[in-house]
Amino acid sequence: MAPINQGRAGGLTGVRTPHGEPTVRLTVSQATVRFLANQYVERDGERTKFFAGCFGIFGHGNVAGLGQALLQNEIDDVEANREPTLKYVLGRNEQAMVHSAVGYARMKDRMEAWAVTASVGPGSTNMLTGAALATINRLPVLLLPADTFATRASAPVLQELELPSSGDVTVNDAFKPVSRYFDRVWRPEQLPGALLGAMRVLTDPAETGAATVAIPQDVQAEAFDWPESLFAERTWHVARPLPERHVIAEAAEIIRSAKRPLIVAGGGVIYSGATDSLAEFCSRTGIPVGQSQAGKGSLPYDHPQSVGAIGSTGTTSANALAAQADVVIGIGTRYSDFTTASRTAFTGDDVRFVNINVASLDSVKQGGYSVVSDAREAIDALDELLADYRVDDAYREQVATLAREWDDIVEAAYSPTAVGTNVATGEEALTQGAVIGLVNETSDPRDVVVCAAGSMPGDLHKLWRTRDSKGYHVEYGYSCMGYEVAGGLGVKMACPDRDVFVMVGDGSYLMMATELVTAVQENLKVIVVLVQNHGFASIGSLSESLGSQRFGTDYRYRADNGRLSGATLPVDLAANAASLGADVIRATTAAEFADAIKTAKAAEVTTVIHVETDPLIGAPDSESWWDVPVSEVSTLSSTQAAYDVYAQWKAVQRPYLNPTTPDTEGDQK
Repeated sequence: MAPINQGRAGGLTGVRTPHGEPTVRLTVSQATVRFLANQYVERDGERTKFFAGCFGIFGHGNVAGLGQALLQNEIDDVEANREPTLKYVLGRNEQAMVHSAVGYARMKDRMEAWAVTASVGPGSTNMLTGAALATINRLPVLLLPADTFATRASAPVLQELELPSSGDVTVNDAFKPVSRYFDRVWRPEQLPGALLGAMRVLTDPAETGAATVAIPQDVQAEAFDWPESLFAERTWHVARPLPERHVIAEAAEIIRSAKRPLIVAGGGVIYSGATDSLAEFCSRTGIPVGQSQAGKGSLPYDHPQSVGAIGSTGTTSANALAAQADVVIGIGTRYSDFTTASRTAFTGDDVRFVNINVASLDSVKQGGYSVVSDAREAIDALDELLADYRVDDAYREQVATLAREWDDIVEAAYSPTAVGTNVATGEEALTQGAVIGLVNETSDPRDVVVCAAGSMPGDLHKLWRTRDSKGYHVEYGYSCMGYEVAGGLGVKMACPDRDVFVMVGDGSYLMMATELVTAVQENLKVIVVLVQNHGFASIGSLSESLGSQRFGTDYRYRADNGRLSGATLPVDLAANAASLGADVIRATTAAEFADAIKTAKAAEVTTVIHVETDPLIGAPDSESWWDVPVSEVSTLSSTQAAYDVYAQWKAVQRPYLNPTTPDTEGDQK
């Protein structure tokens, strides 16, 4: 295609495609930004702009490409006196930017997303952890890592990987196994196909995750004559797959045969907007509902059929019902090892599974009867097919009794009079349960709690009383330390009308507190509850249960004997948070902590509440298990005892491959 106008400013060139379509002369980066700004999604007739913006940290590789394009776009928007067509936000850590994008997408039920760009080499590979997190959690984010020169004119460039066996491999190839879509744009002509391919995956509920489009730095700055149609507004329909009629009918018959049915609600219930349908269905039928981490909030905590969290970090009520269930109805769940208690939760001899999921991968787990469908559509179909089905009164009463018993346990854990010991000073300290209770009872029903790693996610799963379907945001697919502050920032960007409580332990805070600076920069208020227990409480407890004596989990000086068993380190995380621009409140008692929450809610800026807790006082027991192998042989008596317990649980573990499909004569195949 011979250009007629090589003008530097870009714009209509006078060049036409072979089919006569006018073209626009832009760089690959400018074309990328313009394309992203014009992508929309539609579901149930509601149309939404898909990309809220682009996070970016610039270095060699993207500063003169995507950086220049975002700058030019921003200036054009300002001069035109219009809202940003693709807002740019400067982050402080590449991994954290992806976490913020993921937090936003989850809060928006996957109907909106962010792009994230980083410089060549370590800037881009820093995004790998975020990519894995997005893909595992089935949440959309577009990654635009910079790459080395396509021409190889200056090879090897700074931060380039050189392999003697291959000339076309770069560090960005590491994105392939952690992305749902990957492409590299070696030539401008490849850009439209790469961007359309990424959009297809990002907007597909069954396929979504990280979509990665790597663009070499020389290609980013290269000009090309693009067809105008590439930049026309494009609307992607987000499908609601309907269940096949005979399949949903078979599923209904399996459920109809159940005496002790149990629903396991996963994140798919919330993403599909099926919470009202679920509430109506289980209210009418009396089927109880246990909730995974992603599914917590599918029902309010006080709904008559809600038995709370299920699995390794579940409630005793949900786990008691799981143990006796004869039909387990998984709706929008991945059936992670925490949800199934490493396949020890459902121990009934006659247990069968009906799995409703938009992703066929998840629908066949546990050997269940597979219903590939949108959650809302399947629930509504079941509600119609099972119009005359009810659990018996005795089972309904058992559900209510177990739920009341667990609520009493939560009330006791919330008590501010439950105190422990500050391991650094020996003075009294709040328990983590009391901290959770005070936040829950002082926050508003629509406020959002955010967490990801450490002991807090398990305690929140058991104890947090969720009142709103979007009020609980715990990342537990990857359970990534450092997600909390960054993810909370993304949540706040998605719902500026809600207060966002980031619950984070000292270990996870130290991993990635950097986005406090971004929150201050963007004038976004988050409330960070920084729990200081001088180490890794979760892994400390796990280590002890496995016979490893909390080895390597305390923040201490190295002692004269060479072990990390000296005095507690004098780390002042409150001072650190203040240095990053946040307001900081130190609280030591329950009264001070409650007052701090009220002050933070009334404030207009990001506030960090620093509170000491006792890491040795855990949440109420789930009476459940998580499979983490124990050393089979050891000279340590603690490890030997732990292995005996491990062997007992392994004897309970089962494959869950029971037959589920009735044959034509009513027998089980």
